Amino acid sequence: MSDVAVHPFATRPSRARASENIVRWLFRLATYTVLFCGAAVFFNIVAKGSSTVFQKSPPFINTRFLLESPESLYVFDFDGKHYEMGDREFRAFKEQRHVADIKAESFVYSAGGIFPCIVGTLLLVAGSMTIALILGVCAAVYLNEYAKDGPIIRFIRLSIVNLAGVPSIVFGLFGFGMFVIFFGWNVSLISGWFTLAFMVLPVIITASEESLKAVPKGFREGSLALGATKWQTIRKNVLPYAMPGILTSSILGIARVAGETAPIMFTAAYVVRDKLPWEVTKWSDFFFQGVMALPYHIYVVSSKIPQNEYTERVQYGTAFVFLAVVALIAAASIILRNKLRSRYKW
Repeated sequence: MSDVAVHPFATRPSRARASENIVRWLFRLATYTVLFCGAAVFFNIVAKGSSTVFQKSPPFINTRFLLESPESLYVFDFDGKHYEMGDREFRAFKEQRHVADIKAESFVYSAGGIFPCIVGTLLLVAGSMTIALILGVCAAVYLNEYAKDGPIIRFIRLSIVNLAGVPSIVFGLFGFGMFVIFFGWNVSLISGWFTLAFMVLPVIITASEESLKAVPKGFREGSLALGATKWQTIRKNVLPYAMPGILTSSILGIARVAGETAPIMFTAAYVVRDKLPWEVTKWSDFFFQGVMALPYHIYVVSSKIPQNEYTERVQYGTAFVFLAVVALIAAASIILRNKLRSRYKW
């Protein structure tokens, strides 16, 4: 008999504990598998895309890719040398050498850059999120602060939750029928704004309402007891403390809005546009023009033209820039949220 005393509360091996350990390790394995797959996709884009965006010689950044418009690439041999030129450079080369015809192989959208796509993406995200936040916060304030619980309000909340699961292609068709055709806005920036705003609106409303519910009732009661009106109480004592949670929902909305292709394909995006959005004769034309966008550009380059080594370079470079743009916008929202969170504490 052993002299070592066994602790009465010590864990004893059993079949139930063995099964529990197996289940725990299965969950852990599933989690690590998902993380590994996501990291593999991310690092693949970073590894291949960074070679397009960055270069070994100064200024170490491919400014042409970031600041120029997409062009066709011409690949040819001339006087024993191999050349790869964009459309404008190729035309200037022929004029300079006084050569009418050069046998060159062309590749669509494989030269130039993606600057109009970056501008269009930023405009679509900024406009749609502004509309979605204004409408979403107003709806959340009404549902949480003014509306009385009843069958109609419960039905509205259920509808909002269900709308969050509607595929983006359905919102694209809705925006095409409503804004492009019925309102007569055509394929334009404002049509894309409202379509994307309505698509992300259920997430904004739900998260904003939960943030409002998290604010203690004592803040409202104390303000009302001191003689403030209902709206003054909401504006001064509720919304500031709910704003960090509302900004959290905006971060989720930004990620979805920026990455959607189907809605903007129906309502806002062009494959190629010669002019930048601000190059208009009247200021009102700014809202009623189509734009280029990064997700739509990736879709076109990846699936609508013949694939080769040159288009692959553009695909991964555009995807890398797209991830960087979304990350920067989300980081700005996170920083603003943290500042508000540290300012308004209870």
